[in-house]
Amino acid sequence: MMNQPIPSNELLTLVNQFIDALPYDRKPETIYAPIKYVLSLGGKRIRPVLMLLAYNLFKDDPKSILMPACGLETYHNYTLLHDDLMDNADVRRGHPTVHRKWDANTAILSGDSMLVVAYQRIAQCHPDKLKPVLELFTETALEIGEGQQYDMDFEHRNDVTEDEYIEMIRLKTSVLLACAVKIGAILADASDEDADNLYKFGEQIGLAFQLQDDLLDVYGDPKVFGKAIGGDITSNKKTYMLINAFQRANEQQREQLRRWTEAVDFDREEKIAAVTELYNQIGIRELCEQKINEYFQEGVKYLDRVSVDEQRKEELRQYTFEMMKRQR
Repeated sequence: MMNQPIPSNELLTLVNQFIDALPYDRKPETIYAPIKYVLSLGGKRIRPVLMLLAYNLFKDDPKSILMPACGLETYHNYTLLHDDLMDNADVRRGHPTVHRKWDANTAILSGDSMLVVAYQRIAQCHPDKLKPVLELFTETALEIGEGQQYDMDFEHRNDVTEDEYIEMIRLKTSVLLACAVKIGAILADASDEDADNLYKFGEQIGLAFQLQDDLLDVYGDPKVFGKAIGGDITSNKKTYMLINAFQRANEQQREQLRRWTEAVDFDREEKIAAVTELYNQIGIRELCEQKINEYFQEGVKYLDRVSVDEQRKEELRQYTFEMMKRQR
């Protein structure tokens, strides 16, 4: 008889304690200090918690896979370190970014080492699971790089379609959530069918999660969201919202959108207010919320297909439901 699944808040505590206790014994210290710094800034730890929850569907000892779970979190934070450098961002989670606290060269080199450390940690799984786990993680890491490149390419295009955008966020965001739950299943000896259904579940939840991020960037409360809203609007980011606003606008609205997106000199607050008002007129918020719900419900269908007791799935189901209710 299996024990009750461990609640997600307890798993989160375990993840944070484990990450805080990870040693950095190699020299020079200057290359590893930024890695430790980035991981010390916290975050929601969604990926390792998802991996542990997926494992706990099938087995009782999720603590036994804390190292590969935190390896995935190390990888995720490596991507953020390099993203911040590419975006020239000053702040991450209320603290200076690595290239600001140190410099750009340190950010590049520490980031590269952080990727290797992530592999090292993920590889500390049961030897007979090493090949499938590393194959899945490597494919995922390549896809994330491809998604980031698409995102950069889209900055120079004005004809990005909704389908192209969804594929970009699938690669950039979704596949890592999908990878997390599937690795959890693989490490717990789940059947291929259950592991694949969990992958598809994570993929759909990831799409909903990223679209929600887009929504919060426009409609979130800056005090709760943790950063100023409207960044996507000021940078003309080709989000689901902007793409659909152009597509669904009448001629006058489209002209106003075009004027704001082409403006070189503008008042930030004025632009955010004007574009948000256009979104309100066109019904973009409701459209985005509907799409988020569609992806979420599709994800739940795949979770329903996983062949473990429904009660066993409740912790994972509840955790993803809470993810969708977030305000930050």
